[in-house]
Amino acid sequence: MRPNEQKRWRSRHPSGQHKRFEGSRGPNPLNRFYESNGPDVKVRGPASLIAEKYQQLARDAHTSGDLVAAEAYQQYAEHYYRLVAAEQERPRA
Repeated sequence: MRPNEQKRWRSRHPSGQHKRFEGSRGPNPLNRFYESNGPDVKVRGPASLIAEKYQQLARDAHTSGDLVAAEAYQQYAEHYYRLVAAEQERPRA
């Protein structure tokens, strides 16, 4: 981006955020994109998808007999479930 183009962009968007990423009430936090570096896997996506992925990894580890890995994945899943629950409880202004 050329210096004069950046200056024009800033004058149109002084807050630093582009309006196309926001809805009428702002961005939807439930669709926020996360990157999670788990014990041996990297998971990307919304918090609900990451929680489900870790839950599945925990089930797979449990059925294969690796109870330590299963507990670790379960803790990661619980963290992302809490993020989803906190966003759902938060009142929308």
